[in-house]
Amino acid sequence: MTLTPRKLNTFSMFKLPAAYICGVRVKHLDEKKCMVSVKHRWINQNPFRSMFWAVQGMAAELSTAAIMIGKIQETGKKISMLVISNEATYTKKATGRINFTCNQGELINETLTKAIKTGEGQTIWLESVGLNEEGIEVSSFRFQWSVKVKQ
Repeated sequence: MTLTPRKLNTFSMFKLPAAYICGVRVKHLDEKKCMVSVKHRWINQNPFRSMFWAVQGMAAELSTAAIMIGKIQETGKKISMLVISNEATYTKKATGRINFTCNQGELINETLTKAIKTGEGQTIWLESVGLNEEGIEVSSFRFQWSVKVKQ
């Protein structure tokens, strides 16, 4: 089964309801990158009239997770994945539509290949950058993922 933005958005409606209610949606997914979009609205704002940091984090994490899930499916192996650490930087108020993009598909391929080949758990840092409608960076997130082939 091919992973598509529509399938991921349906999945999030049932398995990630907080993200879905806040408006987090996968817009693009291919071999190299994943883009997740969220628009600043009343439901996801903070008291300072910008997007709450946790909503930005949900969108950023989903952009890294979605591409990882797709790559894991392609291997045909059962591989577990878990966020073990994260870092975030906020550089501008997040208002309007914010697009978070992770474009590290090749790095994910290398990490999964190594995990399959060695049978040992691997870690990988993936970055997602959030840009507003003017193309200005509002935040960037780094997630350290652990992947391990299940026996």
